[in-house]
Amino acid sequence: MQESNGINTSVSRRDNAIARFSRDLVITVLVVVSFTTLIIVLAGAPPLAAYYHIFKGSLGSWVKLGHVIRVWIPLTLCTCGLLYTFRIGLWNIGVEGQVIMGAVFTTYVLRFGMDGRMANFFLIAAFTAGVAGGALWALIAGYLKTKGGVNEIFAGLGLNFVAQGIILWLIFGPWKRAGIASMSGTELLPRELWLSYVSTIRLSPLGLSLALCAIIVTAIMLRYTKIGLCLKALGSNPNAAHIFDLNTRLYMLLAMVFAGGFAGLAGSMQVTGVYHRLIPAISSNYGYLALLVAMLSNYNVWIGPVVAFFFACLNVGSIQLPMMLQMDSSLSGVIQGALVLAALAVHAWRIRARRIAEETWY
Repeated sequence: MQESNGINTSVSRRDNAIARFSRDLVITVLVVVSFTTLIIVLAGAPPLAAYYHIFKGSLGSWVKLGHVIRVWIPLTLCTCGLLYTFRIGLWNIGVEGQVIMGAVFTTYVLRFGMDGRMANFFLIAAFTAGVAGGALWALIAGYLKTKGGVNEIFAGLGLNFVAQGIILWLIFGPWKRAGIASMSGTELLPRELWLSYVSTIRLSPLGLSLALCAIIVTAIMLRYTKIGLCLKALGSNPNAAHIFDLNTRLYMLLAMVFAGGFAGLAGSMQVTGVYHRLIPAISSNYGYLALLVAMLSNYNVWIGPVVAFFFACLNVGSIQLPMMLQMDSSLSGVIQGALVLAALAVHAWRIRARRIAEETWY
């Protein structure tokens, strides 16, 4: 009987959590649509036409859908990595630099295979190096946090600037194209070192498979493994770590390594599957955008990819706005910012309502 009551209580809590999240999501969407519509009207454009062109520009054909998925892959990889650090209570703002360093390490390895021979070996080695590069960059921030007491936000931001400086130095210095040093990037990789892709939509099946595997692995790690349970315990109540004899510093470093590894993998995808070279904007700001995705998905590993797909549609679809409506494509950024502000406002409202309810109860 007691066991049955416990199960019913657990199911009831889960249903209540789902209901609260669904309600907050609906309120957030309504706030965002209202705010965005107001911005479009002030810009002098018809809202329905703007939304139509964003939709058509992102999902209007298989080719455009392929573009959306190419954006979705690195964005999802970064989001999966961030879930580890958010779970333990760390703000891994340095994920942008980790993507960059993953791309740098990947390019370094691929430069040894520019003759096109042993392409599979160099691709595997490059992806391994990319994961290691992102993990190493995250580990530096983690070490500064655990050993030096440096807040991970400041450490991450500082390392982002350093990573950007490194990539510019390489492109204009040691890795510059023969006789040329420009923002176009390093020398184009031989086709043998490109990830294979479906020619009609220019989408790499391997890249899509890696993103899907990242989602599954993250879900299993965070829910069913000791590491995931310890990360959750430390994030929920770090002061109780000594009761369970948990090494807080060790798990913080592990979380940073996982986050950096996934971000580095995203950097590898950008080099081998999208640009086929190292360029200054190799990260495409997916690291920063992934922070918004993780927050809007309420740090849920299954909802995150859905939110990431929405953001990918915005990024790709907004390209149509300057051509069709003479609007600035930065409208997608306005929508993204409105999403975050709306989500934070709804979250604050929910906390305030809960406190008022508790005060009334007592």
